[in-house]
Amino acid sequence: MDNKPTGKDHVGSDALYEEVKECMRLVAEMNCGPKTEAEVREYLRKITGSEIDDTVRVFPPFNINYGKRTTFGKNSFVNFGCTFLALGGITIEEGVFIAPHCVLATEYHPEDAETRHSLLTKPIVIKKNAWIGANATILAGVTIGENAIVAAGAVVGKDVPDGAIVGGVPAKVIRMIE
Repeated sequence: MDNKPTGKDHVGSDALYEEVKECMRLVAEMNCGPKTEAEVREYLRKITGSEIDDTVRVFPPFNINYGKRTTFGKNSFVNFGCTFLALGGITIEEGVFIAPHCVLATEYHPEDAETRHSLLTKPIVIKKNAWIGANATILAGVTIGENAIVAAGAVVGKDVPDGAIVGGVPAKVIRMIE
């Protein structure tokens, strides 16, 4: 497997670092003290730089390092304690449920020791009506299919088909939803 970084994949400009710091500042404010759902959505608008529908619900604490490449679909829900490493982009479509303490990590490092300090990214897509169970980890480049379910504690490194239930480490298809 050739895992050497390309210019397109490498992340690390000073301007981007400043944007990450600003995002983390906003996240710290959002997570400090009780906030109404409307206040959280307003923070998410600032963090993502985009419109957040009034049906989106995110329970703090919520951690994200870069929101400009993250979208939340209508009626999506992110429970408390989730972490999004989002430099590669995260798309959450309509009706998605994400349980507590999930990690969505679009970022990773090359295996090669000489280039390991490089940061590479691939997007994550969570399709319509998918459900991500508590403490699940979704890795860079993964698409979770429509109506799919990721079991609690799963580590998902490969795409999940529409209507599949996956679980385990690494996650494997348990069965298809009838």
